Amino acid sequence: MVKLVEADALRATTIIGSKVRTHSHVHVGSIEDFVLDMETGKIAYAVLAAGGILGLGEKLFAVPFQSMLFDMEKKEFLIDVDLEKLKQAPGFDRNHWPKMGNRVWGSQIHSFYGKRPYWE
Repeated sequence: MVKLVEADALRATTIIGSKVRTHSHVHVGSIEDFVLDMETGKIAYAVLAAGGILGLGEKLFAVPFQSMLFDMEKKEFLIDVDLEKLKQAPGFDRNHWPKMGNRVWGSQIHSFYGKRPYWE
């Protein structure tokens, strides 16, 4: 007989603010928010907040959700990009968010991170 195992599921409020590290364990920021695609019902992007002190000079990055893994033990995200590449990532400030439902914009973001767009 096969035993069913419940998949891990977490509330967004429990992981917003989680640290984000590269696979080489360099701390790069924290999770600011998540963006849901209302058409597909998928998490489209994790919004990474990086840089700055107390939110000043901080930059936000929309990272394709499939570029990240959550470490359940450490309660932090690992991002599938090295620090030097992340420094060149397209970002935005908290007062000027891009239109994240725009597929042209989304294709450019996914391409930067080397991921196939989740809607394809």
